Amino acid sequence: MRLDRRLIANFDWVLMGIALAITFLGIMTIYSATRPLSGGTHSTFYIKQFYWLLISLAAMLAVVSVDYKWFERNSTRLMWVSLILLFVVLVAGRIGMGAKRWITIGPLNLQPSEIYKLVLLAAMARYLCRFSGALGYASVFRAFIYFVFLPVLLIIKQPDLGTSLVIIALFASVILTKGVGKKMVTMAVLISIVSVPFMGSIVWDELKPYQKKRIVAFVNPDADPEGVSYHVQQSKVAVGSGGAFGKGYLKGTQGPFRFLPEKHTDFIFAVFAEEWGFLGSITLLMLYAGLILRGIDTALKSKDEFGRLLALGITYMFMIYCFINIGMTLGLVPVVGVPLPLMSYGGTALMTNFIGIGILISIRARRFELFY
Repeated sequence: MRLDRRLIANFDWVLMGIALAITFLGIMTIYSATRPLSGGTHSTFYIKQFYWLLISLAAMLAVVSVDYKWFERNSTRLMWVSLILLFVVLVAGRIGMGAKRWITIGPLNLQPSEIYKLVLLAAMARYLCRFSGALGYASVFRAFIYFVFLPVLLIIKQPDLGTSLVIIALFASVILTKGVGKKMVTMAVLISIVSVPFMGSIVWDELKPYQKKRIVAFVNPDADPEGVSYHVQQSKVAVGSGGAFGKGYLKGTQGPFRFLPEKHTDFIFAVFAEEWGFLGSITLLMLYAGLILRGIDTALKSKDEFGRLLALGITYMFMIYCFINIGMTLGLVPVVGVPLPLMSYGGTALMTNFIGIGILISIRARRFELFY
C-alpha cells in the first residue's frame, strides 16, 4: 500500500513523540526494576518489551495508513472476533499468576481483553452515531447488553477485575459524552444507591480470595499487614524515598530487593518515582497530560461524530488507566492489577496502546477533506 504524501505531511509527530518518550522511560524502568543486585543473570523483560515496541510501531503505522472509518464499517465483525477470542481464553488460554488471560500464538502471548477495549470504543461510537440528542433508557440499556454485559462476564471469569472495571468506566464515559437526560442520570444514581447492597453481595461472593483481600486491605490497611497492605506500604515507601530529585537511575532498591510485587508491571510508577523523585514524576505526569490533551484536541478537530467519539474514548482509556494505576500505587484506590499505559511491561497492552495512538493520528490527519 502506497502511503499518501498528504498523510505524512499531516502526521501527528508530537503525539507519536510523547508516546515513544513514555515507552522508552518504561523500558529503562523495566531494566532497572528487574536488574540483579549481585552478579545474577539479568531478566529479559526489557528486551521482550523492546521487541513488542517494534511490533507495536508496525501496528500503529498500519492503522495510520488506513482511514479510521474502516473501524466504523467493520466494528461488528471485530466485535464477533473479540468475543470468540474471549471464549477461547476460557477454554484453552494460558494460565499465569493464577489467571487465564492469554492465548499463545507461536512465540507471542496475546491478551484478548486488552484488544477488546478498542473494539468496544469503535462499536460504541458507531452505535451512538445513530442517535441525535440525549440518549433514552432503551438505547443505553441496549448498548450495555450489546457491548458490556457478556464481555465483562467472560473477563471476570479469567479472572480480571481491573479490565472489567475499566470497560464499565469506558462505557459510562462515552455514554455521558454522547449525552443523557437529567431524569435518566437521577434515576441511574437512585438505582445504584438502592442496588449497591444487593449487587455488592453478589459480586463479593464471585470474587477470588486474593481480590477480596485487596479490597479489605484498601478499606483497612491493618487487616492484611503481611499481604496486600504490605505491598502498598512498600510502594508508598518507594515513592516517598525518592524525595525531590530521586536516588538516581539504577540506584533504587525497592524493586531489585523485591519488596515490591509486580515491580515491572502494576507498580512500575513506584520504581520510577524512587529513582527520579518528585521532579521526575511530575515530568512523567506532564507527558501523560500532553498525550491526553492531544487526544482531546484531536476529538475537537475531527471532521465527523464517529471520529470525535472514538478519539474521546481512546483518550478516556489513557486517563482511566493512569488514574487507577497511579492511584493504586499511592494507596488511593484498591489494587486491581491495572498497568500504566505505554510504560508497564506487557506486549498486548503496549500494542493496544500504540494502535490507539495510531487511530488518533489517523483521525487528526484526516480532519481535512483531502483523503478519499
